[in-house]
Amino acid sequence: MPAPRNFCRRTRREFLWEAGCGFGAAALASLLAADGFAAAPQPRPLAPRPPRLPAKAKSVIFLFMYGGPSHIDTFDYKPRMVGMDGRTVDVATFGRGGHKSQGRIVEPRWKFRQYGQSGKWISDLFPHLAECVDDIAFLHSMTAESPIHGSAMLMMNSGKLQSGSPALGSWVNYGLGSVNENLPGFVVMLDRRGGPISGAKNWASGYLPATFAGTIFRPEGAPINDLSLHDGATRPLQRDLLDSLARLNRRHAAARPDQHELAARIAAYELAFQMQQHAPEAVDLSQESAATRRLYGLDADRTRDFGARCLLARRLVERGVRFIQIYSGGAHNDDNWDAHGDLVANHSLHAGETDQPIAALLKDLKDRGLLDETLVVWGGEFGRQPTAEYGVGAGRDHNSYGFTMWMAGGGIKGGVSLGSTDELGARAVEQPMHVKRLHATTLALMGLDPNNLSYFFRGLDQKLVGVEPVEPIKQIMA
Repeated sequence: MPAPRNFCRRTRREFLWEAGCGFGAAALASLLAADGFAAAPQPRPLAPRPPRLPAKAKSVIFLFMYGGPSHIDTFDYKPRMVGMDGRTVDVATFGRGGHKSQGRIVEPRWKFRQYGQSGKWISDLFPHLAECVDDIAFLHSMTAESPIHGSAMLMMNSGKLQSGSPALGSWVNYGLGSVNENLPGFVVMLDRRGGPISGAKNWASGYLPATFAGTIFRPEGAPINDLSLHDGATRPLQRDLLDSLARLNRRHAAARPDQHELAARIAAYELAFQMQQHAPEAVDLSQESAATRRLYGLDADRTRDFGARCLLARRLVERGVRFIQIYSGGAHNDDNWDAHGDLVANHSLHAGETDQPIAALLKDLKDRGLLDETLVVWGGEFGRQPTAEYGVGAGRDHNSYGFTMWMAGGGIKGGVSLGSTDELGARAVEQPMHVKRLHATTLALMGLDPNNLSYFFRGLDQKLVGVEPVEPIKQIMA
């Protein structure tokens, strides 16, 4: 018996109309393209693309020390400050307390020792990382445009003081895509104490498509919101996704959608489904040997959290994730590196949590042959002043005039130091390097031209490094 004309309460004509404007159009286009009758569907936004320049690195791990670690207490050795503690000197500073022309010296609170063939001076805060100095390039004359956390973090993450611009990880994935179809191309792991000021603005995709935004990962429990390690718990998410697809199909059928937008939404839902299968395996650290877990400090309360995130970063690099950002420090005050009060307690805490895991990450990547193709970046949004912020105590205010960051791995010369601050560490004096040069170096090592990688928005070819050409830091590039 033939089916009635209004099968599923739709005439044949209505059915073809809705299918043509909905998700059926994507399938139909694919079938027709295979037979040469129509153009192929738009490639997925994160489809891998070859680098425009010779690439030294395939992935980036950015270790973000939120709050601003003190360079003169970590990697920027200032022997002339020893013995000056408490002395009032003329020195220009600018922090959250405003501009000052004088201050009381707080000499470095930890001893420095020389390490490696390079003889690099490293603070006792980092005894494990000190073993890796010959793989690291230290940048001692970094500068930024703001001494305020919110804007300085946006500058470090997106190259702009204001919100609304894509993060560095978004630009990397926009330029190169992802070789892994089952995991995000840009992963962010936050401190257990909370996220940084400005929150998701620091890993947003800005005016780039939302596909390129960072995705929050956790090394324990559900790796992603609404995503569980247990199959049964993913069923609500599956139902939600199916319901969303159905609603989206109906809306698009009525509205004749832009096909680029439709393709992006389909790709997002496809990735969500794929992550249900593959993300739990990626974060399953029980697959690692006991020796590896000990190396990262997973057997100690102090290092377990940051160590788990560093180990997960290595696993994500192995699976082709382009950009991973790990935050040390969250929330406010001494929950991060923002040492306005007790410098010794603050930095002892955060360096103690991160020193062993970071050294383990570098050593593990090197042992597995991955360090040569993985760029590791360390630093905060700025440094700290050589003088005390208050009348008593050893707390330091913010310092964007000069601070230290370091890079290691993919395409970086190890065992070198570039630039310097003055004898007090107050400002960069030799080869000052703006944050944008760090961004340009990262893009160049990934095989992208920082001065030509652009996205047309609001009538302009927008770039991470801005309008003016920016030179990568070639002195540290192998």
